[in-house]
Amino acid sequence: MRYRLLLFLLVLTSAMIWSCQPSASSEQTGTSANTPATEPAPNAPEDTIPETKALVKEKEMYENTNRMVWQKPEMILSMLGDLENKTVADIGAGTGFFAKRLTQKAAKVIAIDIDQRFLNYIDSVKVLEMDETAARRLETRLASPTHPNLAPEEADVIMIVNTFMYIQDKDSYLKTLRQCLSANGTLMIVDFKRKRTNIGPPSAIRLPLYELEEMMYENGYTNIKTNDTVLDYQYIITARK
Repeated sequence: MRYRLLLFLLVLTSAMIWSCQPSASSEQTGTSANTPATEPAPNAPEDTIPETKALVKEKEMYENTNRMVWQKPEMILSMLGDLENKTVADIGAGTGFFAKRLTQKAAKVIAIDIDQRFLNYIDSVKVLEMDETAARRLETRLASPTHPNLAPEEADVIMIVNTFMYIQDKDSYLKTLRQCLSANGTLMIVDFKRKRTNIGPPSAIRLPLYELEEMMYENGYTNIKTNDTVLDYQYIITARK
């Protein structure tokens, strides 16, 4: 019953948002209160971005699978170490699969997505499912496909799960992420292995682990570690600023 209520709220808020969308001319000049002054606010309509539509479809598909089994969230989060007193940004948060769990471990969690509908869903979960302490720790934030909407050195940890392959200018995005990390901050990327799997996007659009590893070196990251064995469908790569 609670799940149906959450879905109803998600549909309702989505309908309200799209019915109140500004005209194209006003979108081009609009800004977001949380967007850094140096980055334009997210303003591209979803239907004009094929990558966005594909990403939304994938996220919805993941929620219809036995994700707890193949994603192993607690094992992944344990690899981040002690998160007490740290700010963690979950980029591509979707329905909050990781963000909700992070509120039990970190001082602050920023759930970031380029689709407002997912953020509305997370906000409804905060009200209906989370205790007051956990809810206070969780902030939702709208980003653009080219910028995570984080301020310089705002996050101690940035994690990106099932999302990085969709970013178009990956080198530029990695540079931006490094600026958004605090001193000695950690970046974790979890993405699908480039091989045939029962779950996940077409293998042709997946980013091979060795290519991502090389990108990280080229963009100044240090202490890069990779693991492509603990998860059946995905690899994990972590690095320091």
